[in-house]
Amino acid sequence: MKYLPFLRLLVAGMFLVPALAQAQVSCTRGGLQRATDMYIAAQTSGDISGLPLPASVGYWENETLMNISEGLINTPMTINHHRSLLDTDSCQTFTEVIVTDKDNPYVLGTRLRVNHEMIAEIEILWTTTGYWLFNADNYLQYSAAEDWGPIPADNRDSRATLVKAANAYLDAFLEGKIDQVPWGFPCVRVEGGMYTGKGRPDDSCEVGVPAGVNIANRRFVVDEVIGSVVVYCTFGTGRPGGGSGSPDTHLFRVENGKLRYVHTLTHLLQSAFQGGNN
Repeated sequence: MKYLPFLRLLVAGMFLVPALAQAQVSCTRGGLQRATDMYIAAQTSGDISGLPLPASVGYWENETLMNISEGLINTPMTINHHRSLLDTDSCQTFTEVIVTDKDNPYVLGTRLRVNHEMIAEIEILWTTTGYWLFNADNYLQYSAAEDWGPIPADNRDSRATLVKAANAYLDAFLEGKIDQVPWGFPCVRVEGGMYTGKGRPDDSCEVGVPAGVNIANRRFVVDEVIGSVVVYCTFGTGRPGGGSGSPDTHLFRVENGKLRYVHTLTHLLQSAFQGGNN
């Protein structure tokens, strides 16, 4: 009988563990990191049963609302590299995921929104073989070598500065006003798998920025701690040649108010590219 209190405590603990795991998902940095960790585990295994999802979870792929049970999130993946932004103001996260599997390579941009200790929204923009400039091996090589670590508190740019820098870059595609973009040097861009850097101090992200392209429907996830902002948007909408544009993410690292890294994912088949009139 002396073991009875211990057994009662053990049984109570068994029921408490899932509740504690779910409670760790919150709008704090630790809670948002917990959400991204759980997402990475789910994407790795292809099993979403461990995610704290409400019955009405919103799930999108490439800007299309769909049933989560039919989504790519249920596909097991061997993830070679990932990094995340944690936005405590909007209770959102963004995770860049790189998979170099020879048969099924992917680069994903995944957004989560946390609400009341649940992951209320999951949005995945994915690219794979045959999509715009796609090369997962190159993407891994360049992305993994970059420093996206925390910026010292005294040197961090404000949320407004990060959003302004991202908007200035995207606005330049339409207006051609590249002189208003806070270019940093060096600055390098990874686009699908294409890389603009040459390892020189004057490397510029200004290379190849066209004019006359409208980048619309912008939504932001911002992490001041690592000086980063990602923009979910539609690339090429409203062009004179027509078309609704392509789902896109632009991820920026900003240091001292200047662009340092730019990563671009565009859900556009290479064969469908029509000089921007997509």
